[in-house]
Amino acid sequence: MIKLFKVKEKQREDTENGNARGPCNKQTAGELRLRKDITELNLPHSCTISFPDGKDKLMNFEIKIQPDGGYHAGGKFLFSFQVPSIYPHEPPKVKCKTKVYHPNIDLEGNVCLNVLREDWKPVLNINTIIYGLYLLFEEPNHEDPLNLEAAAVLRDNPQLFKSNVKKAMLGGTVANVSFTRCV
Repeated sequence: MIKLFKVKEKQREDTENGNARGPCNKQTAGELRLRKDITELNLPHSCTISFPDGKDKLMNFEIKIQPDGGYHAGGKFLFSFQVPSIYPHEPPKVKCKTKVYHPNIDLEGNVCLNVLREDWKPVLNINTIIYGLYLLFEEPNHEDPLNLEAAAVLRDNPQLFKSNVKKAMLGGTVANVSFTRCV
């Protein structure tokens, strides 16, 4: 125990005197787990992953989803993932960077997906989240909305919802909100 304190004291002195070696690039448990998750990814064919900060910075990445079916078929939607250092004990923060007319994604990009909130468990992984996001486009859920207006339209008038989605994806205006073209 005493040797441990001496080692720590020596490290502190070296740092203060400028004799310390550069910081060690030791990976956290979260980074190790994320690296494993990423190497084992089994993405749907219409999803791609990118690392805007470089492949060495795994804790922040983006997923592009291009749904094949559902109301949003043909669109391109970009999601940012910020993975906490205590991952997998805490889920990643996921935001939709593409403004989308969707009952489960609000206009600020917040995503309502159960595995990102109350149903998160450390045994889940990045693949689970990506498939969850993909399924939100295949089957939007008006019963657990973030965008209340879109949810009400989906519930009460699915044809109008379909029309609003197409208009938004083409860069139009829906309910006084302007959207950027994403097809």
